[in-house]
Amino acid sequence: MKEEHHVASILDDHERECWGCGLRLLLATYSPVFKCGWCGAITSQNRKRKPDSACFSRWRCLRDRFLVIVALLFMSFVICAGVWVVYPTVFSIGYFCGIFHSTVTAILSFITISTFLLAAFRSAGSPVVITWGSYPIVGKNSLENYTFCTYCAKPKPPRAHHCRSCQMCVLDMDHHCPFIGNCVGAENHRYFIAFLLSVIVSCLYVVGMTSYSAYHIWPALELENVVSAGTDTMSAMRALKHILAVIASPVLLLSARGLLLIYLAFACLAVKIGLSALLWQQLYCIYEGKTYVSILSSQNSEHGEKGCQNILRFFGCPFWAFRLLLSSSNASKLQESSSKIL
Repeated sequence: MKEEHHVASILDDHERECWGCGLRLLLATYSPVFKCGWCGAITSQNRKRKPDSACFSRWRCLRDRFLVIVALLFMSFVICAGVWVVYPTVFSIGYFCGIFHSTVTAILSFITISTFLLAAFRSAGSPVVITWGSYPIVGKNSLENYTFCTYCAKPKPPRAHHCRSCQMCVLDMDHHCPFIGNCVGAENHRYFIAFLLSVIVSCLYVVGMTSYSAYHIWPALELENVVSAGTDTMSAMRALKHILAVIASPVLLLSARGLLLIYLAFACLAVKIGLSALLWQQLYCIYEGKTYVSILSSQNSEHGEKGCQNILRFFGCPFWAFRLLLSSSNASKLQESSSKIL
């Protein structure tokens, strides 16, 4: 009787229920994580996470909405202030030059605002609703590598992650961006990259136009006095004072147009540098066939090998580009293998 009771207790310890199909599985040894042999669902017996408090969720929501409003106001301010500051100088050069730069400004502004709105208000990619929980309904391997999300209390696909800010699972989640108030996932990742590209090009354009306008607003610098200063210490000090006086002239610093030119130039330059680093990181993750979340969690991506074909696939390039890239990559691999043999 004791032996039978001992065997029964061991069987009870190693018997687990699959959340996907509801079957009772008899495991050879105790394991906190196991995979169902019928539906393919992965069950974890680890400690369940507690749901976020209402105050924490409300704070994240308010933070995202505030930063979205700040981003929209900053883009609107740069567009309106840039037109007010730069275009009197542009139109003073010529009517055709003013019309050309006005058209460029309108196109860049439309692309930047539209891609921002698409990335912010388009769904990042919610998983499809799938049947689970009952053996007669769940088919063979229908939940392959699915896990159970304790926050959503429903199946989570293998390439999905739960966002605590959006309070949902997101397919191919890269990260949660508070400045767009949304996750960057399978459905809006391309719009997010397009937004970064448009902002970088727009900031480069603004820096160039503000520098050009400031060059025309500044009084002419008497370079002859600077060159003729020579090596004399007193003459060099007078030349330096002359340069500083020109830079800090009332024409530039004591006018609203001059102050806005300086602010727009430095602000757009700082934004361009920061977003260029973010764009490089995003393109690197796409090249590696991974997402930023998968890199942080040290998980292998299921998109295949790294290479330029991942970037072409991401941007939806035509089929002939794939053929050309694959043929060139195969030729380079054959050349490397032949050189190793020799």
